[in-house]
Amino acid sequence: MIVVMLPILTSIADYRGNKKRYLQFVTWMGGLACAGLFFFKPDSSLELPLIFYGLASIGYCGGFVFYNSYLPQIATVDQQDAVSAKGFIYGFVGSIVVQVLCFIVVLSPKTFGITSDDLPPRISFLIVAVWWIGFSVIPFILLPKGEPNAGSHKYNVLTGGFKELAKVFGKIKKMPLLKRFLSAFFFYSVGVQTIMLVAANFAAKELHMSDDHLISIILIIQVVAIIGAYITSKSSARYGNVRTLIGLVTIWTVLCLLVYFIANETQFYAAAFFVGLVMGGVQSLSRSTYSKYLPENIPDTASFFSFYDVTEKTSIVVGLFCFAQVEAFTHEMRDSALALDIFFAIGLLLLFVLLVAERKYAKRVVIA
Repeated sequence: MIVVMLPILTSIADYRGNKKRYLQFVTWMGGLACAGLFFFKPDSSLELPLIFYGLASIGYCGGFVFYNSYLPQIATVDQQDAVSAKGFIYGFVGSIVVQVLCFIVVLSPKTFGITSDDLPPRISFLIVAVWWIGFSVIPFILLPKGEPNAGSHKYNVLTGGFKELAKVFGKIKKMPLLKRFLSAFFFYSVGVQTIMLVAANFAAKELHMSDDHLISIILIIQVVAIIGAYITSKSSARYGNVRTLIGLVTIWTVLCLLVYFIANETQFYAAAFFVGLVMGGVQSLSRSTYSKYLPENIPDTASFFSFYDVTEKTSIVVGLFCFAQVEAFTHEMRDSALALDIFFAIGLLLLFVLLVAERKYAKRVVIA
């Protein structure tokens, strides 16, 4: 649903020049849907909570694509790596704080006079909703509204949005570096996004780790990701974006291979440390690299970033499907990890292809 919906919404937003209004809409929808999960009780039916969960997910993903599209508007090309890294660093810090608040309520309910078993996790949904909507007020006040790409509107909103989408797609097809990056991004994102989503499940199922240990691993990954995003920003400034991405994806490839051999909690903690280190870096640098490949002087960028976000969301669908299918066939999550490594290897190869193409493009520019 997200993959189908976002390009249409972003193209309409670019056509009308009101992407901040769309950002507000999906943020409020996601936050309120998250708050609605407070009413999910063990004896209630699943239909309404699943609807709230779906709306919250759509709100989060929809907000992220509009949020990402502001990067070229608030930072010059030479600043985009650092600004993107700072965005992820602040995001990881915020997620740690709100997770700790939720964990305190869930793990120590008697401190707050709570005796019901199901109330603490339900309260955590309210905490997240208030945090989500509360901090969104800052960008809603400070970010620009957006500029229309259409001039005088000759079409209705939906028709104009589809025409804007077709126009952006036509531009992307004529941009060889951007196309090559999106191809590489898709393949290594299959591995990155899937590992992030199944890591805790792997630890619980294969290593039989307790919930307390899983919680500590989640926090470790978030803390280390802050360091990784900062180091990656410095590395890209010195060695360039593509070379740094090659280094990060190489580490991901090795880590994914080593997952097959993990046999105890100590080894998993070590793997989680390195996953966190490269997780923040690859996310922040991928966003800023895509931003740098966009054409200059375009009125608005939401439509362009929708292709980036759709590539990432499609990689999640493909990654989880492949992971599940391999596990269903072999009955081993370790085999699924090996299957993911194939995607990392392809992504790494495509990054080398991008690096060669980038060098050739730079030579042509110098000659011209």
